[in-house]
Amino acid sequence: MKSAVVTFPASNCNRDMFDALEKITGQTPHQIWHQDTEIPDVDLIALPGGFSFGDYLRCGAMAARSPAIKAIAAHAERGGNVIGVCNGFQVLTEMGLLPGALMRNASLKFVCKTVQLKVENASTTFTNAYTQGQIINIPVAHHDGNYFADDETLARLEDNDQVAFRYVNKAGDATSEANPNGSQHNIAGIINQRGNILGMMPHPERLIEDAQGGTDGRGFFESIINTLN
Repeated sequence: MKSAVVTFPASNCNRDMFDALEKITGQTPHQIWHQDTEIPDVDLIALPGGFSFGDYLRCGAMAARSPAIKAIAAHAERGGNVIGVCNGFQVLTEMGLLPGALMRNASLKFVCKTVQLKVENASTTFTNAYTQGQIINIPVAHHDGNYFADDETLARLEDNDQVAFRYVNKAGDATSEANPNGSQHNIAGIINQRGNILGMMPHPERLIEDAQGGTDGRGFFESIINTLN
């Protein structure tokens, strides 16, 4: 599986994403700088977490206007797979590749901890290594992870099984206490209707080996390999 990781000024999870892809796929990812206007022929493009352009204007807004974005959008339009984690999710919404927006956390505080997620749709390119309804532990670290969309968009996401991950408690219940940022419907990650683009706030790349405290994030990358290899 050929992959690439995009780096913007102030990205700080690009190395984490690069290492996770390299370790799990066994292939070294390409590196895309935000000013590149051409990208290599790859199966997957990853937009990592961080604070692109210092989160000025809005999180992800300036990154979504980088020179590389046109080529990334063309890749997605051709059916190429794209993932955005944390800041990458924010960039994908600013690009218009995913609906909704990521707003300031309801607590108005930066949140950094491990949360429980329920796999709401285990039949996607990004989740098929998990089981339907499986509860996994994945870290979050963000200040603007509060997912917002209008009622019509939320209904469409739910009806089309486009909610990939949801914040839950250990019993699997989507409670307000389990929601780290105030996201509507406890949404932690979504896919587009075509199924080739995913955005999520939690960081699966930070939990892929025992030395990191667990391996629940491996299934995310193994799902992609299952589909593309």
